[in-house]
Amino acid sequence: MNAADDKTIVREYFNSTGFDRWKRIYGDGEVNKVQLDIRTGHQQTVDTVIGWLKADNNLAALSICDAGCGVGSLSIPLATDGAKIYASDISEKMVTEAKERGLATLGTAENPTFAVQDLESLSGSYHTVICLDVLIHYPQEKADEMISHLCSLAQSRIILSFAPKTCALTILKKIGSFFPGPSKATRAYLHREADVVKILESNGFSIQRQSMTKTRFYFSRLLEATRK
Repeated sequence: MNAADDKTIVREYFNSTGFDRWKRIYGDGEVNKVQLDIRTGHQQTVDTVIGWLKADNNLAALSICDAGCGVGSLSIPLATDGAKIYASDISEKMVTEAKERGLATLGTAENPTFAVQDLESLSGSYHTVICLDVLIHYPQEKADEMISHLCSLAQSRIILSFAPKTCALTILKKIGSFFPGPSKATRAYLHREADVVKILESNGFSIQRQSMTKTRFYFSRLLEATRK
């Protein structure tokens, strides 16, 4: 399966059955135990990123690109704290939901700016580029291309999350426990941390902070890298 097919599958999934499932997971309504576990894990990753940015005490001065914003779980709280946010997602339904949530929370549609775009078509220049829980949908070669492009947009910092390729997670994935349920995405790619670090370093970045979120069904390695 080629990269173009991967992108088509991701777009169609998050504009159909995937949207309904992940809208519930990223919301605050009633969900099953597995979905609640994934919601908890994803929120821990979001909270870690927000904590990192707040700790630097300059959030209101930052321009941030949230690539693969989903329903705005990260973009909306960052905009609430004063950052200038450009947020995009490959799914039109996700972006529509994010806009509605942003308007309900902030009372304005001016910030964040939401757009329907895939990662390759993103342009501009931002202090910080963030991409959470997106790389899992793409194989390593395509992920490398995406990371390189995101690095080209970042003036100072890039923050990425990915599902780390370890022996334990590889086994879980093979037995179908990584993303359970009939409406799961068709493919979930694990990435070696060394490969992600290598592509960041080749684009002129060095690792500064890192974190790992691990629940029963959610595994996410988080890296912050800054320009050397």
